[in-house]
Amino acid sequence: MSENQNLLAEQRRALILDEVRRRGGVRVNELTRKLGVSDMTVRRDLDALSRQGVLEKVHGGAVPVVEASTHEPGFEAKSGLEPTAKEDIARAAASLVAPGSAIALSGGTTTYALAHHLLDVPDLTVVTNSVRVAEVFHSAQRGSGQRQGGATVVLTGGVRTPSDSLVGPVADQAIASLHFDVLFLGVHGISPLAGLSTPNLAEAETNRRLVGSARRVVVVADHTKWGTVGLSSFATLSQVDTLVTDAGLPAQARAEISERLNRLLVAGEGGGGTAPTAGADEASDAGASTDAEDATGA
Repeated sequence: MSENQNLLAEQRRALILDEVRRRGGVRVNELTRKLGVSDMTVRRDLDALSRQGVLEKVHGGAVPVVEASTHEPGFEAKSGLEPTAKEDIARAAASLVAPGSAIALSGGTTTYALAHHLLDVPDLTVVTNSVRVAEVFHSAQRGSGQRQGGATVVLTGGVRTPSDSLVGPVADQAIASLHFDVLFLGVHGISPLAGLSTPNLAEAETNRRLVGSARRVVVVADHTKWGTVGLSSFATLSQVDTLVTDAGLPAQARAEISERLNRLLVAGEGGGGTAPTAGADEASDAGASTDAEDATGA
């Protein structure tokens, strides 16, 4: 079979990783037939995925990396995973934010990508426990000379995690006193039974406070997070209003999610980047008043 030039390396590696996780292991010759590429191309892809730490090469193929539920990759390690998917998700999620909103962004590489897409939305109030997210807004304001209409950023205090999030009692107390229109939440894993989970116990509690202070909860997570379970659950799927994910999410997972969530928004499909399940009313909801009395709610 001839080399498939239309399949980008990143897309091909995502397919390989999905196959390894779904089946518990694959052989090189199986992947060459499935993807229509050469043996050498598959081996290069396996080398790249192995360096990222997401699978383990074995003789003639690859198997999943068995990670402890307490394993927490650092920010830089996670930044190299699914960059196109995260960019698609960030762009779709940004379309849900109206000027004048009071929003919260949790830590994570997907919320970090989202922050860049929110720089041109005027008059935002942004609450975040992410050092990286806060720096996106602060850098933009320094570069523009504190431009009029820029975001007001509230960075919680706390203890820094490997993901550059601030967690613990200081962060929890700050968040508990606030109310925001919508929370954009990055997660370590999503599961029908475990709900939203993280390997970090302190981060789980801080995320609970974020969820409890939000009128609406929007989870931003690429397809590889589905089926992953961390040490501590901090929210059920019933507490999530919208999941924004990418086109790599399998059909079976979409069906399970649709049964449990109000909205599933799939970025990167249909040319426009969003599935028809998220209507214009959601964007208007995101622009609700930032007044504390109006923002208090579910």
